Amino acid sequence: MPGMSRYAAFRRTIPTEARVSTWHAADGWPIRRFDWPAEQPRGAILFQTGRGDVFEKYLEAFAHWHDAGWSVSAFDWRGQGGSGRLSADPNVGHADDFAPWIADLGVFWRGWAAENEGPRVVVGHSMGGFLVLRALVDRAIAADAAVLVAPMLGLRSPVGARAGGWLAALMRRVGDPARAAWKGHEKPGVRVNRQSILTADAERYSDEDWWYAKAPELRLGPPSWAWLAEAFAATDRLRRDPALTRMAVPTLMLLAERDALVDSAAAAAIGARLPDAEILRFGAEAAHELLREADLVRDRALAAIDAFLDARLRR
Repeated sequence: MPGMSRYAAFRRTIPTEARVSTWHAADGWPIRRFDWPAEQPRGAILFQTGRGDVFEKYLEAFAHWHDAGWSVSAFDWRGQGGSGRLSADPNVGHADDFAPWIADLGVFWRGWAAENEGPRVVVGHSMGGFLVLRALVDRAIAADAAVLVAPMLGLRSPVGARAGGWLAALMRRVGDPARAAWKGHEKPGVRVNRQSILTADAERYSDEDWWYAKAPELRLGPPSWAWLAEAFAATDRLRRDPALTRMAVPTLMLLAERDALVDSAAAAAIGARLPDAEILRFGAEAAHELLREADLVRDRALAAIDAFLDARLRR
C-alpha cells in the first residue's frame, strides 16, 4: 500500500522524545523549531523546508534518520508555518528580501552546531535548498555535508525564466508588493491538480491537510509578487556567482527532471560547477516532493542520502 513505510506511524504525530519550542532570531522574531535528539548520536541533521512548508510534513523522513542515529532539527522560516507572517494577509507568503532568511539560518546554525556533536549535516528542500546553498556559498553556515532536495535554483515559468522574472518585477512595482501573485498555492492556473505536481502518493499528500486541520494557523497560500520577483532575481544571482566554484562542502543534489515547480536543469548546471557535488536524477516517476513521494521514489532518495552520508562522513 502506498505511504505505508516502516515509519508511517510518525507522519501524524510529534515523537514523544522530540520537542517543539520557540527560538528567537537576532531581531527577536519568534521562530518555531523542532528538535529530536538521538540517544547516542552519530551526528546531527538540520532540515530546512520549502516555501509554505512546515516541518510536520517531513516527520516520516526524520524518523528514518533518527533511527539511523542522527539527531534531527528543523525550523519554520519566518513568515510561514508557526513563525508568524510577513504580510497583512496571513494567507500570503511574502518576503521583500531573502537576506533575513539567510541571516536567521546563520545565527541558528551557530547555536545549533554548538549544541550538537559529531558531523553536522544540512538538508534543504526546494526554497530551503536555495537558501541552504546561498548560506554555504556566503559561508554563513559551515556544514560537514549538504543535501539539496529538488532545490529552487531556477523557477518554472510558462513564459520562461527571463520573461517571468521581468513580469514579477513589474507587478511588484505597480501595486502592493505583498499582494498574492495568484489564487492557488504553488502555481498559477485553476486547472492545476496540486497533488500531481507534488507527489504521486495520495496518503502522504493528505498528511498536509491533516496537520492544517489540527492547526489552521500553520497553513500558507500563494506567494506575493515581491516573493516571486525576489525568487527569480535571487536564483539568477546565485547561478552567476563565481563563488560557487569555491563552495567545497560535499553536496548531494536530488533532482526530479520533470519537476513542475523548479528548474531541475538549472540546478544540474549549478551542481556541475560545485567542486564536490553528486547529482541523482529521477524521471517521470517523480514529482517535486521527493521525500514524500511514493515508496519507489522515496526509498531511493533516502537510500542515496544514507549512502552519501556514510561515504562522506566515515569517521
